[in-house]
Amino acid sequence: MSEPVLSLKDIERTYAGAKPLTVLKDASVDLVPGEVVGLVGPSGSGKSSLLHVAGLLEPPQAGTVTIGGHDGLTRSDAERTALRRSMIGFVYQFHHLLPEFDARENIVLPQLIAGRKRADAVAHADQLLAMMGLTERADHRPAALSGGEQQRVAIARAFANNPRIILADEPTGNLDPKTSDAVFEAFFQAAREQGVTALVATHNLALADRMDRAITLSEGRVIPWTGIDHSAS
Repeated sequence: MSEPVLSLKDIERTYAGAKPLTVLKDASVDLVPGEVVGLVGPSGSGKSSLLHVAGLLEPPQAGTVTIGGHDGLTRSDAERTALRRSMIGFVYQFHHLLPEFDARENIVLPQLIAGRKRADAVAHADQLLAMMGLTERADHRPAALSGGEQQRVAIARAFANNPRIILADEPTGNLDPKTSDAVFEAFFQAAREQGVTALVATHNLALADRMDRAITLSEGRVIPWTGIDHSAS
């Protein structure tokens, strides 16, 4: 079996307050290269917290995060940023595209920040837009794109720096069912073509059921999700 590209072990995440709230407790999960894993669970169960810890955006109170064989928690802030930038792409429920730039430039910019030459960044952006079916929308700013198109640009941007891992937090949660299905299919195919590992938090159980496997959070711990009972339908 392949070595995990992302490994979380015994993660504990507690938020301070008048009454401290522990959302993750002894949470552990391994993701192997190339698999797309759904993360399901009700609001407040800790899905976003798990993604933030996995992406080195929030430090846990306990546990380890290993990314591509590298310990992500014992590094300096600069080292964590470099590891995140080289290894991880993020997709959120809201696209967070820069409104003053067109679709192509929104994908070019993170590549320039990572040090890629502009000509190479533009060529790669155009490849990603083509993969998302957006070639003819490359010169349009976000305001001129539909919700589904905006989210597909955001997905292309997440793939821009050739990450090994994509962390997606409700990537279709702001879309109608038909658009949600199309956007997820574009995401799934892109992950397959790029050989990327993905952890996708979603409320959409039908989408989770189409992934390689799914996990859920129960009392702060990661457990397998058994899927939809199709025999009852």
